[in-house]
This record gives sequence, C-alpha cells and structure tokens, in this order.
Amino acid sequence: MIIPALDLIDGKVVRLYQGDYAQKTVYSDDPQSQFTLYNEQGANWLHLVDLDGAKDVTKRQLDVIASLIANTPAKIQIGGGVRSEQDVKDLLDAGAQRVVIGSTAVKEPVMVAGWMEKYGAEHIVLALDINIDGDGNKIVAVSGWQEASGQTIESLLEIYLAAGLKHVLCTDISKDGTLTGSNVDLYKELAVAYPQIAWQASGGIGSLDDIAAVARSGATSMIVGRALLEGKFTVKEAIICWQNA
Repeated sequence: MIIPALDLIDGKVVRLYQGDYAQKTVYSDDPQSQFTLYNEQGANWLHLVDLDGAKDVTKRQLDVIASLIANTPAKIQIGGGVRSEQDVKDLLDAGAQRVVIGSTAVKEPVMVAGWMEKYGAEHIVLALDINIDGDGNKIVAVSGWQEASGQTIESLLEIYLAAGLKHVLCTDISKDGTLTGSNVDLYKELAVAYPQIAWQASGGIGSLDDIAAVARSGATSMIVGRALLEGKFTVKEAIICWQNA
C-alpha cells in the first residue's frame, strides 16, 4: 500500500533533509489541496507529520490537523512530538486513525506500551528511525535523529510485541530525503524476522523502480513524500506499480 506523506510547519507543506530544520524546503501553503489530490488519485491512507509539534509540543497545529482530517475522506495517521497520553488522546479525538510515536516510544517503552494496550495496538504506530553501524547493528535514533539511543531495534520490538504491537514505520536515516532508493534488504530482513508486524517502509524513494523493490521486500506499505511533491511520479502511478510488483 502506498501512503503519501506531508510534513507541516506553520500550516505549510515542507520537507526537511534528513531531519534537519535548517535544511527546509517549502512546497505549498495549501496542504488540504495536496491531501485531496492524493486521495482522489487512490490513496486510502495518508501520513501527516506536525513538525511544529515535534519541535515544541505547545505549538501543535491541532486546528489545522482537525480541519485536514475532517475534509479528507482518506484515513490519516499522524505524528510529530507525541510525548504524553494527552497528545495521543488529542490526536485520536481530532479524527486520526493512527498516532505515530517516535522518540517517546524509544525513551519510555513501558509507558507507551501501556498506551498501546489502552487505546488499541491498531491505533498506534511506532516510528523507529535507525542508523546501521559498521557491524550491521540497527541502532535506533531519537530527538529528530540528533542522538543515538544506544538500543537496537530488536530490543525495543520485544517490549512492544508483548503489548500487541501491529504497526512499525521504519526509516533508514541514511536514505531519507535522498531519492536514491530505499534499504530493501533491511525490510526483507525485518519482515522475515517479525512477520506479525505490518512494516511501513520509509526513506529514499525516488522512482517507480524503487517502489517496486520495496513492494517485493515484505513491507506492507510505503511512505512516500518528497518524490510525490517533486513530481517524480503520481500517487496513481505508484499504486499501480506497487500492485503489479
């Protein structure tokens, strides 16, 4: 499944290069028209990141988020600075189908596993961004990729599987925003090791060939952001490619 993504700062559609706020490109000041276009081209799920909320939880764009959700027939998963149970509740109450939790899921796994049990594993997505070291260890990064947690992805998964984990969005940081292809071998390995998890691949997609490669990896879906904004292909073309891979 193809899941188009939008990142928002101050209500505008942007992209950061490898998580760096200093390397920001503004694509549009009308996220609603972008989401509507993606939905009309066949996307049943959309991915939204509130980068203001990620940087400062007091600046979460809840009004913008609620309006986007209310005016978009597709289901929406949303993340960005989810640090408390109230954040989870606010986003679900705003109409999000799934809440994406990143750094907090790494730093406070017992607490977040509790949210998963309370609100339902179907409504929680773990966003695990990883750096692969020279020995092949998959080290999870936190705080917008600015620091390493010292934990491997495998050690975290064991905690969450006990709470019924269903969805993981996994990004190889070295690939994000590069348009040079995704880390297909990573998703193949994870899908075989943890078949009970619905893996969302993310990072590096620049062509339809990249889409096809991920579709064959065992990942259940693919987050696509920059390539769509830059017109490398359309959502409709990506969906057809995924289905025919």
